[in-house]
Amino acid sequence: MDNLVDILYILSFALFIYGLMGLTGPKTAVRGNWIAAAGMAIAVIATLIAVRDSTNWILIVAGLVVGVVLGVPPARYTKMTAMPQLVAAFNGVGGGTVALIAWAEFIDTTGFSAFQHGEEPTVHIIVGSLFAAIIGSVSFWGSVIAFGKLQEILPGRPIGLGKLQQLVNLVLLVAAVGAAVVIGLGASDGGVSQLWMVGLLLAAGVLGLMVVLPIGGADMPVVISLLNALTGLSAAAAGLALNNTAMIVAGMIVGASGTILTNLMAKAMNRSIPAIVAGGFGGGGGAVAGSGDGEQKQAKATSAADAAIQMAYANQVIVVPGYGMAVAQAQHAVKEMAGLLEAKGVEVKYAIHPVAGRMPGHMNVLLAEAEVSYDAMKEMDDINGEFGRTDVALVIGANDVTNPAAREDSASPIYGMPVLNVDQAKSVIVLKRSMNSGFAGIDNPLFYSDHTSMLFGDAKKSVGAVTEELKAL
Repeated sequence: MDNLVDILYILSFALFIYGLMGLTGPKTAVRGNWIAAAGMAIAVIATLIAVRDSTNWILIVAGLVVGVVLGVPPARYTKMTAMPQLVAAFNGVGGGTVALIAWAEFIDTTGFSAFQHGEEPTVHIIVGSLFAAIIGSVSFWGSVIAFGKLQEILPGRPIGLGKLQQLVNLVLLVAAVGAAVVIGLGASDGGVSQLWMVGLLLAAGVLGLMVVLPIGGADMPVVISLLNALTGLSAAAAGLALNNTAMIVAGMIVGASGTILTNLMAKAMNRSIPAIVAGGFGGGGGAVAGSGDGEQKQAKATSAADAAIQMAYANQVIVVPGYGMAVAQAQHAVKEMAGLLEAKGVEVKYAIHPVAGRMPGHMNVLLAEAEVSYDAMKEMDDINGEFGRTDVALVIGANDVTNPAAREDSASPIYGMPVLNVDQAKSVIVLKRSMNSGFAGIDNPLFYSDHTSMLFGDAKKSVGAVTEELKAL
């Protein structure tokens, strides 16, 4: 039986890794998901075989049923606009689960019951449980705040204690680690009160809240990725404590991939991870349309008819999707409009910024949902050189990722952040509801450029109006 369990675990690991490889491209992503899911199913079967206890089987199956009942409906019915919130919620549940597992392991192994039965907890059980408890608790409560900000239950702007913030975070971290040290030392000489474990979980939980609250909404995609990496590492630590190979390997895969993704996203925003954790720039709200010397600027409005004429007679149109497209659910309307343009001989491409939207790949998934060709979706490095020879760039609700101040204004909070070179196109049409700023909370000079015109309104309705005009041409 032990050999069978090991073989099944090895098979599940192979499927995890192969499935993850499939996620590197949109054409293979769905298949990769199914392959990884099959690997997890095999890992669950292996665990059931390893347990060999009918009582525990009942508890495990009951847990699986509860998980399916609670997990499937939101996964099936959550709109793509709310997918980042769902990712944050699922990630938080994972971190919270690991923290609870660590607490249960403490009660069973390093608490009073273990010593009553003459058992001696090993170092890897103690360290693994305590590490999992701290990181899992931080991940859970941090994900709660990330969910609240993305769902707009909480303000997107940074919420912190100013200069005292880092001191408070340090005190909480020392308290959590200090409690872990006391528990570790107590476990080796006769046990320790469970109050220390509760104190550890509370200190780590408040630390998770206090770390994410001061981070602005513009940095939330990176925060979600970072918390995902932390959840993976905590799961690996819990697997070490439980001597569960599946948890160790799966946790390390999630932790490693999440860490790589976090680093790539931070680079895409020209932000260091410590700077993000220390508190990001703001989120949401209106920005005053004015230049640095106080001069008021005026944006130029356009109509759907004018936008249609510009694009119909263009050689190349680049669509730049952003969160505004996601909110309006305009991807299908964009696909229809692009089809009409292509029928007129216009080449249509889509410029995808790494952090457009509220999570990595947000725009890719939305466009794929509308059956936009994968070949038409171009990453920033591949498309930036084409804006200079593009007749029309159509920006749909993208603010910060098209802001030329990132290249030109050293005083800008996003200076140095790689952006799409939309301002280099011959003509720019921006679809927005209003002149409010993006999630970074800063103004975009592109909107006031001489070759930029604004088409105000809901993105789906605006694109639909342009489509009707194209049909009439």
